[in-house]
Amino acid sequence: MERLKVNLCGIEMDNPVIPASGTFGYGYEFAELYDINMLGTFSFKGTTKEPRFGNPTPRIAECTAGMINAVGLQNPGVEKVIGEELPKLAKCFNKKVMANVSGFSVEDYAYTCEKLDKCDQVGWLEVNISCPNVHGGGMSFGTSPEAAATIVKAVKAVTTKPVIVKLSPNVTDIVSIAKACEEAGADGLSLINTLMGMRIDLKTRKPVIANKMGGFSGPAIFPVAVKMVYQVARAVKIPIVGMGGVSCAEDVIELMLAGATAVQVGAANLVDPYICRDIINDLPRVMDKYGINSLSEIIGGVK
Repeated sequence: MERLKVNLCGIEMDNPVIPASGTFGYGYEFAELYDINMLGTFSFKGTTKEPRFGNPTPRIAECTAGMINAVGLQNPGVEKVIGEELPKLAKCFNKKVMANVSGFSVEDYAYTCEKLDKCDQVGWLEVNISCPNVHGGGMSFGTSPEAAATIVKAVKAVTTKPVIVKLSPNVTDIVSIAKACEEAGADGLSLINTLMGMRIDLKTRKPVIANKMGGFSGPAIFPVAVKMVYQVARAVKIPIVGMGGVSCAEDVIELMLAGATAVQVGAANLVDPYICRDIINDLPRVMDKYGINSLSEIIGGVK
């Protein structure tokens, strides 16, 4: 449907709906439930240079209007993703996929992105800069404009495909970090990643998850996402992929009005595996309700 189409960093998408990294695996599991080719695209599981087992269990804690997770980037490593996961995906998904990349050093990011950049299936590289910088005293790359820019420059030097940088909301000034990424050559920005949260078991008087704290996601963080997308969209000229608590077609349109070109759906996939399908199917109805002819026309259109 033409009215749902958007263009993200030079690649046309049938619609703006993207399952978020870490909530959709490598896609083929969901392909058993419905035709995932109806999606705009999806961001596959966060991939690192080396295989990672992840954090100890328990890793998940329920919250009011959300959840906390501390999975810890469990993945088979980039070599197996390219050699095993992407061939499986090719059997059920004929669009370009978004490759989500994490790392623990500048070299890690550059290595993994360079490998994935050579894969024909990959359309965009989504670079998650919320991981600890173990070579720099434990500071997260995503909390410093200078560190964020360093990652972007290193990745852009070894890639040809659009680089979309995923930003952390756990900062005092997300706009300065977004602008640093843009100036360093980023082609787009994804925001927001999870907030930090914690739950305590009243019986044991211990944290619910083994990692003590984790990423808080779900509907409760949606207003924070809208605010940050709105702020960043007015400070940069590159496209934004908005996310954070999205669970219905109305949320997609709200984030697009705030400034997002495309919208990712995360925690809601874990509650309802059909949620992205249902949101896409419902978009025309909601567009008609609010007099919207084309989604591409409403990007950043808040009055």
